[in-house]
Amino acid sequence: MAAVPFHYVDLRAFCYATEDDERVEQALRTFLPEDHSVERAESEGHHGDRILVLSARVENADDVRHVLERVAELDEDSRREIHDELDQRVDDNCSLFLRFDKQAAYGGEVRQGEGINFRAKVEAYPANKAAAVENAREALPE
Repeated sequence: MAAVPFHYVDLRAFCYATEDDERVEQALRTFLPEDHSVERAESEGHHGDRILVLSARVENADDVRHVLERVAELDEDSRREIHDELDQRVDDNCSLFLRFDKQAAYGGEVRQGEGINFRAKVEAYPANKAAAVENAREALPE
């Protein structure tokens, strides 16, 4: 099986006071392998409202592969758009950033949008942006 060119993937979603935290967790789990843990941290919004931060880090190569298989379910236009924007989506620290639609994910669908933040640390040797962009381009389906 091919090597996975990511050290890890972080997924994060905010659950606001008007949202059901179980549904937000279910949306986040759309990307996660079965039985993967989700961390919960309470925070407070600007106006004192509760914000629950749900997050998960996926480090095992098979689990990272699982997340990437879900990302590969994006429609062709979205995958092409991500490829075209890789230079803007990978930072100088070799991290790749994507965002997914939380409501679609709750329904089991993978679409670009707002609500679920994806950050993957791209393996790159030497560790520079150009190498990371190229590795991300090879790893993500077009």
